[in-house]
Formats: sequence, C-alpha cells, structure tokens
Amino acid sequence: MKTIVLASSSPRRKEILEKTGLSFIVDPSNFEENLDQDLEPKELVKELSLGKAKDVTKRHKNAIVIAADSVVLLNGKVLGKPHTKEKAESMLSELSGSIHSAITGFTIIDTDTGKTVSEAVETKIYFKKLTKEEIENYVETGEPLDKAGAYAIQGKGGMFVEKIEGDYYNIVGLPLANLVEKLKEFGVTV
Repeated sequence: MKTIVLASSSPRRKEILEKTGLSFIVDPSNFEENLDQDLEPKELVKELSLGKAKDVTKRHKNAIVIAADSVVLLNGKVLGKPHTKEKAESMLSELSGSIHSAITGFTIIDTDTGKTVSEAVETKIYFKKLTKEEIENYVETGEPLDKAGAYAIQGKGGMFVEKIEGDYYNIVGLPLANLVEKLKEFGVTV
C-alpha cells in the first residue's frame, strides 16, 4: 500500500481529508506561491497545487501526494490571503453584498509512476451586505488574516454567507467529492 501524503500545513485540509477515513501523513510544501502569474484563476490554482505537490514528491517514494491551493474570485479579480488587518477590511468591503467564487485547485501525483492529475473546482458564494462595524469586529478576531478572501466559512465568517452553490468543502479548501473520485484513478478508494 502506498503512503498518502497531504502536502499542506492547513489544519482545515487535514480535517477534510480525515473525513475519508484514509490513513495519511502530512508533509507541508515549501513551494513559493505566486498569485501574480498571468493565468486564468482555475489554471492558476491548478498550477500552484502542482508546484506544491511536485515539491513534496521529492521527499517520498511509493507515495500518493495530494496538494491544493484556493483563491476567491470576485468580478474577475483573484483575492488571496490578506495577511494584514487593512487588506482584510478592504477585501471584506469588496465582498460585501456580492456573489463571488471560491476556486480550489488540487493535484495528485503518484511518486513511482509520475502519474499526475490536476483539477479545479468552483463554488459560488452569496455574501450578505456587511456593515463597517461587522467588518471591523470580524477582522479584530484575527480569523481572516490567513484565509483566501479574508473569511473562513467554517468559522465566524460563516455568518456572512447567505447561501452557496456547489461543494462546501471546496470553500474550506479541499473539494472532497471531486478528490475522492480522482483518487480512484490512483487505486485509492475510501
């Protein structure tokens, strides 16, 4: 049996993969993300997940490596992680009252055969209109600083979401149904 390796330090991706019941190890990638590439958003997240997966494959034999990357897309503009309170407030102001998308790209690589599959999944999110006070109070929690689009649907940011169309887990960071289907191509079933 091949070792399954999750190439991510995200506790959310780890929790999602645990739902499959598969046994796996976590080995975060050292790949440098560059959101400024001239690519369509779905191609961008696939490219970033591929870079992360390739970085981790170098350290593992007889393994299936899974990597992912997520962005939020608003009116054709890619929103990554804000990292600062000012950027988080700005992003949340932009998202207020919007319909936007969470796009997650994932890559699976078999380290023995080199077989590689990359997919991108999009989920639409309907955000309620936010007050300045709601934005400021949420940013003060610190939760949005390391989240694409400056909010966590699985956390306090969930109170801003009116509805979604698509895979909830995709918004959190790993499209579970699509991932499980693609893993079958690598002989991994849950």
